[in-house]
Amino acid sequence: MENYQTSLDAAFHALADPTRRAVISRLTRGPAPVKELAQPFNMGLPSFMKHLRVLEADGLIRSKKVGRVRTCWVNTERLTAAESWLCEQRALWQARTDRLADYVETQMSGSIEDAG
Repeated sequence: MENYQTSLDAAFHALADPTRRAVISRLTRGPAPVKELAQPFNMGLPSFMKHLRVLEADGLIRSKKVGRVRTCWVNTERLTAAESWLCEQRALWQARTDRLADYVETQMSGSIEDAG
């Protein structure tokens, strides 16, 4: 369980930055070379590489260098773990809001009957 929590902490740390989220979003469409990934961002390549290192260190992406080209791709297993946790949380909150709605409806129908 502790390893699972550490894995989630790392994933959410990496996803906390909008540049890194944009990189992940792009990589969900398929692998891409670093040059292509860096192109939309207004920052130098060394700064952009720091973002890629965070994503790779936290296990959200992988990369391979062939010749002078480093290509990155998303590690779907790590994203799936974060998505699963979010789905669990959504289900808990949905159940809570459903119970609250039921309670409010019960209270409202009771007060309407009392007024009538």
